Amino acid sequence: MTMLVAETLTGSREAYKELYDYTIYTVYKSVHFLLEEKADVDDVVQEIYIQVYKSLETFDTNRSFQPWLMGIVMRQIRAYRRKRWMRMRITSKAESLEHHAAFDFSEEIVDKVANHVLLQAVQQLSFKLKQVIVLHYLHEYSQEEIANILDIPLGTVKSRIHAALQKLRSKERQGHFLIGKVEKIHEA
Repeated sequence: MTMLVAETLTGSREAYKELYDYTIYTVYKSVHFLLEEKADVDDVVQEIYIQVYKSLETFDTNRSFQPWLMGIVMRQIRAYRRKRWMRMRITSKAESLEHHAAFDFSEEIVDKVANHVLLQAVQQLSFKLKQVIVLHYLHEYSQEEIANILDIPLGTVKSRIHAALQKLRSKERQGHFLIGKVEKIHEA
């Protein structure tokens, strides 16, 4: 990845295309999962890659690229959510948006999480809780990496994961689903 970044910074369009091809699947999957408005996924992904291109000069080559990229992804999603909230507040009308996406990752996510009802329960979590669950369980980032990606204290990451798991366990106790081994693997 460092070579692709360096080549991109020298103006190589081919290197940036390779960087894009290497990362688009993960970026698109994350945005698709974290945005409720599926019609806006492509726009947010485009904004992410514009920001990546603008920010490549600030990338520290001594660090891992993927967590740096996920930090940009999470910041762009937050910015999108803020803009959307302001737009809805100003207009005070909720527009019904079409739910479509060019790629459908729902089957893969269900396989990864192993329970459709659990996936629905995760979707009902607040954005802050959903963010840490997606990064920790879907992308398998450590708690320290999540803290760096989201630029929040490690303790906050731990408490958000704990709160999310508590909410999911509450639904499990109500007999809605079984969490299964996904939780057991990553819980620390």
